[in-house]
Amino acid sequence: MKIIGKQPSREKCAESGWFAWDYLLDEPVEREFILKLRPLGGFTYLDILKQPFFKIDSDYYMIKGIQGNDYFRIAVHGKHEDQLEELERTITDCMEK
Repeated sequence: MKIIGKQPSREKCAESGWFAWDYLLDEPVEREFILKLRPLGGFTYLDILKQPFFKIDSDYYMIKGIQGNDYFRIAVHGKHEDQLEELERTITDCMEK
């Protein structure tokens, strides 16, 4: 799986100081990838749902998505946008393993 694009999210959250991007993938998000994200923060994975949902919370960012979709979303608090680049590298590493 690879990231093939990045676009500002349709979810508007800038008024609360958060900025979000949708990361477009070349294939659907799979369970194995979701589980690799677990060390990145507070982890929620509702795999009993018809469309399994995941969310990773940290103090300054949030990652969320739905298993089977070809994208996921990252939101970062505006004062900590510098963490986005490092987070992108970490997620890319998870995709390659």
